Amino acid sequence: MAKQENSDDQEYKARSTALRLLARREHSRLEMVLKLRQRKIENSIISMVLDDYEGEGWLDDNRFAEVYSRQRMDLGYGLLKIQAELQQRGIQRLPACLIEVSDTDWIRNALLLREKRFGVSDLSNDWDEKVRQARFFARRGFAANQIERVLESKEVPDVDL
Repeated sequence: MAKQENSDDQEYKARSTALRLLARREHSRLEMVLKLRQRKIENSIISMVLDDYEGEGWLDDNRFAEVYSRQRMDLGYGLLKIQAELQQRGIQRLPACLIEVSDTDWIRNALLLREKRFGVSDLSNDWDEKVRQARFFARRGFAANQIERVLESKEVPDVDL
């Protein structure tokens, strides 16, 4: 009888913990598995609970990827960084919101970020500053060709808000 009670306790703990985590923000399935494992919940119970929550629509990797990607784009991160972060969270496919963004849009986002962070000035004579800004954009996940175009630009694009 003690084994059955322990199993019920673990299931209750898994369900309540998962629901509490999902109420705060979207999570990927992998994130949920890792967080429930940290709480010493058995893998079979984790799978059962997460399958139920996916069936209810409370846990959805596609929705998580869309929300996460949009948040990271709004914070000024590039495609490469966002893609790597999604893969770390168990998402292998790019969400539609990232596929729809063109190279020109990424460059415009990076130009706006450059203006906000560094100001826009001619870097042709300042190699050290150009390298410093290039590293910043590389860490942010922008592609080399995008970084090159951003650093060569001497003006900020018009943006419709």
